[in-house]
Amino acid sequence: MPRTFVLPDLGEGLVEAEIRNVLVHEGDVVKEDSPLLEVETDKAQVEIPSPFAGRVEKIHVQPGQTVKVGQPLVSFGDVGGAVEAARPAPAVAKAAAASVETKAAPAVDGGPVPATPSTRRLARELGVDIRAVRGSGPGGRITDDDVRAAIAKASGAPPAAPREAAPEGPAKPLAAVGLEPPPLPRFEQWGPVERQPLSHLRRTIAERMTLSAALIPHVSHFDKADITDLNAIVIRSFDAAKQRGITLTLTSFLLKAAALALREYPQFNASLDPGAGELILKRYCHLGIAVATERGLIVPVIRDVDKKPVMELARELAALAQRVRDGKATLDDLRGGTFTITNIGALGGTGAIPIINYPEVAILGVARGREEPVVRGGQIVVRTMLPVTLTFDHRMADGADGARFAQAIIRRLEAPETLFVEW
Repeated sequence: MPRTFVLPDLGEGLVEAEIRNVLVHEGDVVKEDSPLLEVETDKAQVEIPSPFAGRVEKIHVQPGQTVKVGQPLVSFGDVGGAVEAARPAPAVAKAAAASVETKAAPAVDGGPVPATPSTRRLARELGVDIRAVRGSGPGGRITDDDVRAAIAKASGAPPAAPREAAPEGPAKPLAAVGLEPPPLPRFEQWGPVERQPLSHLRRTIAERMTLSAALIPHVSHFDKADITDLNAIVIRSFDAAKQRGITLTLTSFLLKAAALALREYPQFNASLDPGAGELILKRYCHLGIAVATERGLIVPVIRDVDKKPVMELARELAALAQRVRDGKATLDDLRGGTFTITNIGALGGTGAIPIINYPEVAILGVARGREEPVVRGGQIVVRTMLPVTLTFDHRMADGADGARFAQAIIRRLEAPETLFVEW
């Protein structure tokens, strides 16, 4: 029976994706969950697996095309009969075909399971039969929490509390705030020009930065941290950490210092709900790190930073940044952040004013640490000073609050031994 696979609901309010690569050809016989397409969303470049085994009858999309959720991607012909052909061994094929037949019952009209690629992957990793899970999301979509609840039900344990849903921004941020740019002049009248289409990621970055700058009254606090002692620890421990497979950098210490300071000033680990007149305080600390890639700036998220030691953060940060640069980051790698850090130190500069990563309420920017003459105890001495900029939403905090929070971060950077204390 022929079936058409459409772009599934990717979650997080995502409504479209750009096709980056088609991994199959018409006539190919594919297995269930084998790679089908690579797409780039507002969050990341991800791989979409095939929802069932079958023969590819028609490919409806091509690289570079932007498709909406629900738009046809690939049509499969002879799906039921192709299951056996897609399996390597007759005995395994028979068992697998029976398994698929058993699992298919809960799917709508025998079609693909309504779940995002990351949820399907989570189910595979946890050994959950996703076709037997009843979805609680919109339109019956299966969520990560549904998969975890299935595990808890099978083990008799109480289900975990659901994660906080990410707020969904308006589809047209400029229209939402009433801004209409004037028409551009005809530049060709002064000389030759070239028009280059924005990539899906670049367009998304532009839209989100416009949204943030238009909706949030930004205020920035500037300061410097004396990281002479911290820099000495990094240099002294670099080789030993390298032998353990860890690349020790200043950023891992910034993560820890910010996380501990957020415990002291939780209003900066929050989101503002102006419609309800409420500040949503997040009782978890998932920090985003801005990573420069050839495709644009991407912000992966490290979870529970306040609970992890510096060395573990360094190891996790290196692996996460590499996945982002290789284009292999998952949606889960890039969502759920509560506060962002951007470190331009490797590129130089004496400072920068970062834009808040909406719907967060604050972002920390640091530039390159440099040796400078400073006064200590009436004497001029050379110290390594790190420029620090804290940008925050002026609706939820005053300048004095921002200054105190920045000092709470600086205080920990200047006393690096406090960053190794286990909580």
